[in-house]
Amino acid sequence: MLRSGEIGEYLVVLSNCYSLILGDINIKALVGNEEVREGTNNGDLPSYVSAFIEKEVGNDLKSLKKLDKLIEQMTESKMQLEEQASIKTHWNNINSMLIIVLTVSSEIPKRIQSALKNAEESKQFLNQFMEQETHLFSCISSHLLTAQPWMEDLGAMIDQIEEIERHLAYLKWISQIEELSDNIQQYLMTNNVPEAASTLVSMAELDIKLQESSCTHLLGFMRATVKFWHKILKDKLTSDFEDILAQLHWPFITPPQSQTVGFSRPASAPEIHSNLEALFCQLLKLQTSYHFRGNRQTNIISKPEWYLAQVLIWIGNHTQFLEEKIQPILDKVGSSVNARLEFSRGLMMLVLEKLAADIPCLLYDDSLFCHLVDEVLLFERELHSVHGYPGTFANCMHILSEETCFQRWLTVERKFALQKMDSMLSSEAAWISQYKDITDVDEMKVPDCAETFMTLLLVITDRYKSLPTASRKLQFLELQKDLVDDFRIRLTQVMKEETRASLGFRYCAILNAVNYISTVLADWADNVVESENNTLSKLQLGQLASMESSVFDDMINLLERLKLDMLTRQVDHVFREVKDAAKLYKKERWLSLPSQSEQAVMSLSSSACPLLLTLRDRLLQLEQQLCFSLFKVFWQMLVEKLDIYIYQEIILANHFNEGGTAQLQFDMTRNLFPLFSHYCKRPENYFKHVKEACIILNLNIGSALLLKDVLQSASGQPPATAALNEVGIYKLAQQDVGILLNLRTNWPNAGK
Repeated sequence: MLRSGEIGEYLVVLSNCYSLILGDINIKALVGNEEVREGTNNGDLPSYVSAFIEKEVGNDLKSLKKLDKLIEQMTESKMQLEEQASIKTHWNNINSMLIIVLTVSSEIPKRIQSALKNAEESKQFLNQFMEQETHLFSCISSHLLTAQPWMEDLGAMIDQIEEIERHLAYLKWISQIEELSDNIQQYLMTNNVPEAASTLVSMAELDIKLQESSCTHLLGFMRATVKFWHKILKDKLTSDFEDILAQLHWPFITPPQSQTVGFSRPASAPEIHSNLEALFCQLLKLQTSYHFRGNRQTNIISKPEWYLAQVLIWIGNHTQFLEEKIQPILDKVGSSVNARLEFSRGLMMLVLEKLAADIPCLLYDDSLFCHLVDEVLLFERELHSVHGYPGTFANCMHILSEETCFQRWLTVERKFALQKMDSMLSSEAAWISQYKDITDVDEMKVPDCAETFMTLLLVITDRYKSLPTASRKLQFLELQKDLVDDFRIRLTQVMKEETRASLGFRYCAILNAVNYISTVLADWADNVVESENNTLSKLQLGQLASMESSVFDDMINLLERLKLDMLTRQVDHVFREVKDAAKLYKKERWLSLPSQSEQAVMSLSSSACPLLLTLRDRLLQLEQQLCFSLFKVFWQMLVEKLDIYIYQEIILANHFNEGGTAQLQFDMTRNLFPLFSHYCKRPENYFKHVKEACIILNLNIGSALLLKDVLQSASGQPPATAALNEVGIYKLAQQDVGILLNLRTNWPNAGK
């Protein structure tokens, strides 16, 4: 009997065999096995499977051992049948492709034959066209040979016709010129000036049209005719204009009153603006020559302001008339001329003529020449600012820029500047600030000599800033550089005389002067060329700015070096006094001071009083005598030296018990540091060595022992740095902290 487990295994194996057999049967059906196909079609598949199992296994249970082998065989058979099925499918695809290829290849010859036929037809058409072209070419050549004599005769006739037409055109131009000339003559005879001017404009337009013509004689005739009538018309208008000016009582010697004189005819000829300057200024030129030339009492070479002021008066008196009467006429005819500016330019030419005649007589008289330059500069300033005279027009600065005159100007400027420097430094009030009683104004504490000197430089700048060329301005900059250097040398000489009293009033005033001049020169380049953007090219501006930068940078460096040297002298002087006052404090018995718990109230060490009093007095004294920026540098330099001194000479040179460390910290944090609290919010940050030394010395025993162990076990390692930072030590090195810990004497017995 079969056990239940064996029966289950038997059923599973039979099920697998059944599945394999069914798979094999299906595959055989795909490849064309007729027996299987017939069996499956008739519905005998289950009986076929039963028969196959009965044959292979039968009733013998021992035959079940063959099932594994049977399954393997059936699996191999299945794989072989699948391969055969795939091969058959591949061959079927190849057969289909061959059929398609054969079908296409059968159509290609037909298309080729059709293309060849079309090519033959095209060739025939092309041959026909070539024959027609050959015939046509021969016909044309024959016709050209027959027509050649006719063409030669016709060309000659055409050339004759064109020459006759040119002659006619030439005669027409001459006729037109003569007609216009006759019209101008008739208009002038009838006193019709406007029509004559209009006709002259038409003639000028014809002249412009003929500019491209090669008829030089015609061009010369046209130009000569235009110039002829232009001169006649100009003389006519000039005569009429002078009559009108006489009726208006021109020129206006006094401010013009309301005029009631009418114009008999408008003087609006298009060409009048080209001679406006000469017409307006002719009578004024006569008056100028009468009053300011020759032996007249008004022609005094030492009084250039007389004729300069007269020119300004004439410009002012005629402005209203020119703007209200003359400018509308020019605007009506489309002219871009500004009557007032042209009138001003005409008068300026008279001034230039007068200056050109007077300057050679003044070159070697410093006072008269300097006075002339001053008056010319004032005249130029009023002319540009009040009367709007353009800087691009001719002006007096061109005369002053001529080589001989300019070099003399530089020499005179240098001479008077040096004289002014001598007088300002020798003055009794040279080192006193003009604003010493005004706190808000006297921040820089500038002595009078320094402020006067910088005013002198600014005045020189104001005098030469209107020069037309950058090269001339650069020469004045060189002059200013020399003056700054000379003044610096003079300050240095006076400073050396006051070296023994480096905290005295005069020494501090010199230091304030140096600082003020350096500060002003630092902003000099921007201020000097600020007003030159409209008159100089970009290249000239670049050269000027570069020159200023290089020149004044050198001066600033020298002044800064002098300032630092003077500050160092003051710091050293105060530091020596502080060290003398700290001698008793250095000898303080830090080992035997009572602890904080033994004192009712902590108080300042008596030996520290001279030190702090000396420091306080000097700080107050220099705060009053130095400007804010200088005093800030001074006390910071002093604090730096004082911090190192106290750290090295007092702290590292002594040992401290618990009372000594507490007393040191009280003296520093409650007395020394507050002296500087008026100048900064956290003065202890400037005493880094002293502050951190007090922290180390006043650590409680436990923290000090722990820090000492960390330093010994991890020297130079991050844990040691972190431990120092944790207690507030950032400046001192680890070795310095170890030294400070060893200065403490209040270690317990176990920690020694």
